[in-house]
Amino acid sequence: MSILIDFGRDTEFSFERRLRGYVEAVAKAVGVGLESCAFDPGTPAAAYIALDWRLSRFPDHDLALVWDERHGWAAAIEGAAGDPSTVLAHLGGEAVPEVRAVVRFLAAVRADDPGAGELEAPVLLEAGDHERLLNALAARQ
Repeated sequence: MSILIDFGRDTEFSFERRLRGYVEAVAKAVGVGLESCAFDPGTPAAAYIALDWRLSRFPDHDLALVWDERHGWAAAIEGAAGDPSTVLAHLGGEAVPEVRAVVRFLAAVRADDPGAGELEAPVLLEAGDHERLLNALAARQ
C-alpha cells in the first residue's frame, strides 16, 4: 500500500485564512471589529460587514458592506426581519480591491454621492476559482 502525502499549500485552507484577514482589514478600516463580520469561504465565497451607520434616505435600515467573489463589494441596506438586504451600489473594478478603495466607496455611499459605484452587479470573476482569489488576497495583505 502506498500513501501519498501532499506537503504543498492547501488552497482552501489558505483561501479561508486570507479571506478572513482581508475582511478583517476592511472592517477595521471602516471602524468596526471582526465581531461585526461574517464570511463564507464556500462557492461562491461571500462576506458581510454590519456597520453602525444608517443613511439619511433610509433611516430605519442599517447599512452593511457585502462581498462575493463574482461581484466584489457592494453597499446594502438591511431588510426588515427575515427580508433580504437591498444592494444600493456595487464598487466594481476588481473582485478584491485595495482596502482604501472600499473605504472611499463607502464614504461616497454615505455622502449620497450619485457617482458612488454601479447599480448593476458587475461580473468580475467566475465563482469557485479560489486559487486565483487566493493570489489576489495575498496581494492585498
